[in-house]
Amino acid sequence: MYQVIEMYGDSEPWWFFEDWEQDIVDCSEFSDFLTAHTHYHALYQKHEREYPMKKEKDYFLAAFWKEGDLLFCEDCDEDLQQYKGLLLLKNGKKITMDGIEINETTYYSGKTKCCPRFRQGAGNE
Repeated sequence: MYQVIEMYGDSEPWWFFEDWEQDIVDCSEFSDFLTAHTHYHALYQKHEREYPMKKEKDYFLAAFWKEGDLLFCEDCDEDLQQYKGLLLLKNGKKITMDGIEINETTYYSGKTKCCPRFRQGAGNE
């Protein structure tokens, strides 16, 4: 099964923190890739029109945002940028071209993240 997931929260969708599912606002399931990809692409175009900023990573992981769309984090004592995330997953995991599914938090790449949730990512327990 393929899932097209929309998220909204303070992390881009490729981080897959321990509680990333709490940021899901919508999830649609499809039995075939083509139908799932068509739905993903339609949502991608919609978000591209609504949000001036975007970044993509890996395959079918996109973040959209508006500067100034912030939410105060009491644990961090600062405002955190909010992102609209869009993902296309297969059986709940990232789609890769080589068959290897690795979450970025396993191999931390230097992203600044002061929120305590960061320390809860895969491989950092």
